[in-house]
Amino acid sequence: MSGLEGARVLVTGGAGFIGSHLVDELLEHHDPAEVRVIDNLANGRIENLVRLGTDPRLRFDAADLRDGDAVERALQGVDVVMHLACLGVRHSLHDPVENHDVNAGATLTLLEAARRHEVRRFVHVSSSEVFGTAQYAPMDERHPTWPETVYGGSKLAGEAYARAAFRTHGMATVVARPFNTYGPRSHFEGDSGEVLPRTIVRALCGLPPLVYGDGEQTRDFMHVHDTARGLAALAVCDEAVGQTVNLGSGREVTINDLAAAVVAGVGRPDLVPVHLEDRPGDVRRLIVDGRYMKSLTGFETKVVFEDGVADLVGWFSSRPQTPQEMLARIEDRNWVASATSAAPGEELS
Repeated sequence: MSGLEGARVLVTGGAGFIGSHLVDELLEHHDPAEVRVIDNLANGRIENLVRLGTDPRLRFDAADLRDGDAVERALQGVDVVMHLACLGVRHSLHDPVENHDVNAGATLTLLEAARRHEVRRFVHVSSSEVFGTAQYAPMDERHPTWPETVYGGSKLAGEAYARAAFRTHGMATVVARPFNTYGPRSHFEGDSGEVLPRTIVRALCGLPPLVYGDGEQTRDFMHVHDTARGLAALAVCDEAVGQTVNLGSGREVTINDLAAAVVAGVGRPDLVPVHLEDRPGDVRRLIVDGRYMKSLTGFETKVVFEDGVADLVGWFSSRPQTPQEMLARIEDRNWVASATSAAPGEELS
């Protein structure tokens, strides 16, 4: 594809954290004829679609991907599918069957429907969780996939279905594997809550960071604006068709370093982390080898982690809810069965 100008693009999970930023990226920089969003608002929020009602190119359907009729309606006339809708890591620990049904089963159903509608490009947004803990670093596309959780396994199944659609039917699929995305609109609540926003909310309330285990586990954090740019770049890259591509910053950050960056950003260096027991299924090490992505698209990240954390602290500080109101929605052990259950929205780790 030469570009997305004049294309009709469907973004599943488009009212979620990453999905809504991708919608912004498409509308601001790629001049599509239309961007359709399908999201059941379990994890997504209608307010994330900041252009809804003001940009006539943006359409929204509050529907579940497991609703076949809704999927058929959403795919009418669509040129490109950006598939982000899923259920997340912690959800898979207390409801693995539903997690599989959405992340793997609904992905296969969507692929088959997209094939019937002769969609020109299908970008399946997977996750670095398919790898499990790094067996070598940095992690390239050929790194073994040994997921620690049903979430990682279900995302790997979705990848396999997308690759099979290319190999069996010649469908123009691309598999993108974002590493740990953070930034405005990120989830702090329920079983979607991620470590960085949860830690910021706690610090804004004057509470110390909670660190599970020794805090030396590492992640490759990439700002959501960079993630959205990378996904859009893959959507128009013909050389990426049939390929699986890692997407990350290439910088390794420990959870202890994350906690230090947050308390510094909040101006509370006196807040000393509290260490708790290890979380189940917690990956020990993640860091991307981004050379293949760069060779295909020229992509490089722009946002430095510390700057992104400071920006996110400011974003949470400006929310209409008080930090205490947000804190009330955080579940410290958000992987257990009593944690808030969710239906398919959009949350990528």
